[in-house]
Amino acid sequence: MPNSEGLRPTTDRVRETLFNWLAPVIRGARCLDCFAGSGALGLEALSRYAESATLLEYERSVAQQLGKNLALLQGNGSVVNTNALTWLAGNGQPFDVVFLDPPFRKGLLAIPSRCWNNRAG
Repeated sequence: MPNSEGLRPTTDRVRETLFNWLAPVIRGARCLDCFAGSGALGLEALSRYAESATLLEYERSVAQQLGKNLALLQGNGSVVNTNALTWLAGNGQPFDVVFLDPPFRKGLLAIPSRCWNNRAG
């Protein structure tokens, strides 16, 4: 994975715990991995039989590497090289599971949370 400021993959232990919690819903789910970074969450979802995963990544070199990794895994997914906040504001596609793990200390988590609250309300 190319070096990118703020890229900090979710630790194995946290990822294992998260996916143990999600086990009842992940199989067959349509997943969205916002701020994909290393792609660990979206790719893990695919490895646990999610129907699909859409990975959003802003850094072009990171998105390109994610695309290569996804192709190697032959997973049913896509990588979108985009600003996740812009994409979230303009996309109405439904997802069953959404991962929001923005870059550390950038204050980005509140913004997508408001997008979801506005859609749900």
